Amino acid sequence: MSAIQSQELAKHALAGPDHSIGSAMLNRILFMLTACVSFAATPALAATVSSVYLERPEGQRHYLLALPQPPLPGKHALLILLHGHGGTAAQLLGQGRLAAPLSLWLPIADREQIVIMAPDGSKGSDSIQGWNDCRRDASSNPNSDDSALISSMIDKAIAEHDVDPARVYVMGMSNGGLMALRLAGEIAPRLAGVATVGAAMAALSKCSLPETPLSVMLVAGTKDPVMPYAGGEIRFARSRSRGSVLSAEDSAEYWSKLARLPDTPAVHTFPHDDTANPTSARRMLWGEHSNKLQVELLEITGGGHIEPSISKRVGAFYGSIVGPQNTDLEIAEEAWIFFKDKRAGLKP
Repeated sequence: MSAIQSQELAKHALAGPDHSIGSAMLNRILFMLTACVSFAATPALAATVSSVYLERPEGQRHYLLALPQPPLPGKHALLILLHGHGGTAAQLLGQGRLAAPLSLWLPIADREQIVIMAPDGSKGSDSIQGWNDCRRDASSNPNSDDSALISSMIDKAIAEHDVDPARVYVMGMSNGGLMALRLAGEIAPRLAGVATVGAAMAALSKCSLPETPLSVMLVAGTKDPVMPYAGGEIRFARSRSRGSVLSAEDSAEYWSKLARLPDTPAVHTFPHDDTANPTSARRMLWGEHSNKLQVELLEITGGGHIEPSISKRVGAFYGSIVGPQNTDLEIAEEAWIFFKDKRAGLKP
């Protein structure tokens, strides 16, 4: 979940399993969530965004396609963005009313000639849109074959949009991050790297353990009230458990060991000028070279279940629900720094 997913999630999570909260109070909460988000000025977005529909065995699926403007000669990188539980592709790309830190990928796409695909998930048994990630104990997840969906989208991008098959990246928030980790295990040879925010590996997995080394970036808040940094049950407010995860550190260790990287990471602490903000950020990076396999844990000390951003900030009320937002870095830019030199098929 992120700031851009709050309205749907609030309807279910704040109500709790019995949905006992009154409609008037719920509407007030939703209004305040929207009103408390502050927007900073951002550059005009030139990337063209259009809707695309794919026929799949589970039915018609939808994604948003953003093409760089102007398109320059040569192959493009492909980025697939995955929203969280209760989110949408439109919200993720900043077409909703709330702050959308990952929408800053759009100006990056123009600058770096990246094709962006942002699919919508399917509704699970809780009637909320999400992804069929690897959690065996998340009973409300949809049953759709989302790995096959993403593979078909990659095929389409290569065939129709001059995408370099060696430069395919995936980034997801929360449930979308868990889905990105499933893709890292199931279609790793097709990917150059994945990044997650507010997500970790499933503790009780219905998937086979990943066997192919891959560059993985994990962004995690130590005070995340939804996805516990130390591992355990995923919950939001009074909602029932949505399965369980490993700790952020154990997740990073799994991928670093799979890639046979050094045991000790290089550590970088980000400058922190806002003394009113209770969070801080440090990068732990396994692997010395950006064009080889790397694993990164970007630890947000004191941070909540929200994407770090300098310009796309959420308000105090929303922060009181999901935890503090770090404002020392732009997470989309940090993810691109991690991705840009990496290619599919890197060896340990």
